[in-house]
Amino acid sequence: MNKDPLFQPLQLSHLTLKNRIMSTSHAIAYQEDGKPKERYQAYHEEKARGGLALTMFGGSSNIDLDSASVFGQLYVGNDDIIPYFQAFAERIHQHDTALMCQVTHLGRRSSDSGDWWLPTIGPSRSRERLHRAFCKEMDIHDIRRVQQAFVDAARRCQQGGLDGIEIMAGSHLAGQFLAPNTNQRSDAYGGDFDGRSRFLRETLTMIREQVGPEFLISVRMPCEEKDGGVGLEDSSHLGKLLAEEGLVNFLNVYFGRMDAEDSLADNHLPGMAVASAPFLEKARDFKQAVQVPVFHATRIADIATARYAIREGVIDMVGMTRAHIADPHLVNKMQRGEEDRIRPCVGATLCSTDYRVCIHNAATGVEQTMTHTITPDVTEAKNGDVNAAASAGVSADGTADANTDVSAHRGADVAQAKKAVVIGGGPAGMEVARVLASRGHSVTLLEAQSQLGGQIHLAAQIPWRKDLIGIADWLSEELTHLGVDIRCDTYAEAEDVLALNPDIVVVATGGLPDMDDIPGMELCLSSWDVLGGDPVNGKTALVFDETGRHAGSGVADYLAEKGLSVELVSVDGSYGRELTETDIIVQRRRFAKQDVTATFDTELLSVERDGAQLKANLRNLLTGGTFSRSVDVIITERGTAPMDELYHELVADSLNQGVAAGQSLETTQGN
Repeated sequence: MNKDPLFQPLQLSHLTLKNRIMSTSHAIAYQEDGKPKERYQAYHEEKARGGLALTMFGGSSNIDLDSASVFGQLYVGNDDIIPYFQAFAERIHQHDTALMCQVTHLGRRSSDSGDWWLPTIGPSRSRERLHRAFCKEMDIHDIRRVQQAFVDAARRCQQGGLDGIEIMAGSHLAGQFLAPNTNQRSDAYGGDFDGRSRFLRETLTMIREQVGPEFLISVRMPCEEKDGGVGLEDSSHLGKLLAEEGLVNFLNVYFGRMDAEDSLADNHLPGMAVASAPFLEKARDFKQAVQVPVFHATRIADIATARYAIREGVIDMVGMTRAHIADPHLVNKMQRGEEDRIRPCVGATLCSTDYRVCIHNAATGVEQTMTHTITPDVTEAKNGDVNAAASAGVSADGTADANTDVSAHRGADVAQAKKAVVIGGGPAGMEVARVLASRGHSVTLLEAQSQLGGQIHLAAQIPWRKDLIGIADWLSEELTHLGVDIRCDTYAEAEDVLALNPDIVVVATGGLPDMDDIPGMELCLSSWDVLGGDPVNGKTALVFDETGRHAGSGVADYLAEKGLSVELVSVDGSYGRELTETDIIVQRRRFAKQDVTATFDTELLSVERDGAQLKANLRNLLTGGTFSRSVDVIITERGTAPMDELYHELVADSLNQGVAAGQSLETTQGN
């Protein structure tokens, strides 16, 4: 570790950061009443416990009443927040980790229908398409009021024991003053660079006077925006001025605008459709122009890229925010020489949307009841060659998440290790096998296919979602590391399971495509058929989607990529209704380029042959009108029907009858 560039300390004023890895501020929306209470603090403490040097919190924390919360932010506009900051700081500092809060005024990026129903404000009258309000042009009174609100917010952060603050200056109010397309003022706060940067420079000067020289101040700003926003020349010039005047200790840069759906998806919250670390070279260009440490975070999810960025001097501190959501202990794993065991972020973007969860780590955000580190309470087993541990506590049908009851067993009576059989090697079965094995149980995993991963292999066939395979790869490697007995190409019958004489049985057999109820479905292909590689004969295709998830729009994308003319028919008012905000932008862009047509509010009534083609008989759900389409192939996506026969065969003879013992999921066993 002494030679690893990621573990070199970084000095910022009086504060020494122990390594070069941080988590940047983000609006995780775990706040309660606008405050970082227990859940919020526990989420960040897990990362501190995991070894990172700095965790920033409070993405876009609001400082005044006319900056309304539109995506679950904190409110730093009154002194009520100070005791929560003090508890938070004490909690994080005990792990030798620094703690900073990002504060902002959203300006036009807010909503006039949020919180207090106040008009939004901005340097000039304009409308942000993303949040849709028309803002009022600020007068001098507004400018002075907001500047003082920033100063008061900084004071609260300092009194709360935090190590510093970060001002958000990209696409928020300070950035709206900087950008020519949102600042058309003709007074001292508009016009040339000197005028457009005046609001931010004055505000930072006032903050520095309030907090003194040692309290850390950062500005999160674009190194370049383009499309009418701030250019690299202005950004670099601003960075030089702020550093020379001692107004900032470091700058935290990103690329692009975030005031429209497409720019937010492409530049600020890019998922797996965007290359890894897409803007590192932009950050390098900025760093070469300023004399102050530069931090950067945009989809830097792997250690090799992070190490390169620090070793080559591209940046001074690497933000691995979503990587820490997937695995908050990645730093500690590096220090133990276990880089290969870091749970990867695959860029599914669920954490960046209203879901606020990780597709790959169920413990994220619920640290009060679940643990990220599964360590069994063990005693020497009677036979001397296995350890005893608390039993699994999962339901026999595998529907309960494998991690759910971990914390409930802390302090429970130690039991001898059990023999567990898991049927099904998809992500659910693999995860429960991982948890059981981590607790010290002897686990056998039975999978009918020739490889583990289940439906992940289908999902990864969607042209821009191949990174999902990282979930299956990591789980498979963990099972091997834990010594799970993996038996692929094994279609388990009840007698096969019973012959293993198990103490615990988890049935995680998943399901098959729902192809029932609609006349003529035998003429159709399922999304599984197509993504699984079955031949598709013809030039025209109709995809009927009843779920609004990735499978429907994804299979339409898959076929269009292969040159078919595709119509996507959805029962919803738009396609991809359950995709994340960033993913739907990717899919919409791809469909526009592929010329995929879409028909909404429509259900499939029946399918019949029409000469060499198939006829889809359809009905508009709003008008009741019926019509038909004749195409070469019809693909349906209607969800999954459970394969539960084995479960029903076994459940009658189980001790728990397939039911977990209450909300705490106390110890359960099955034959």
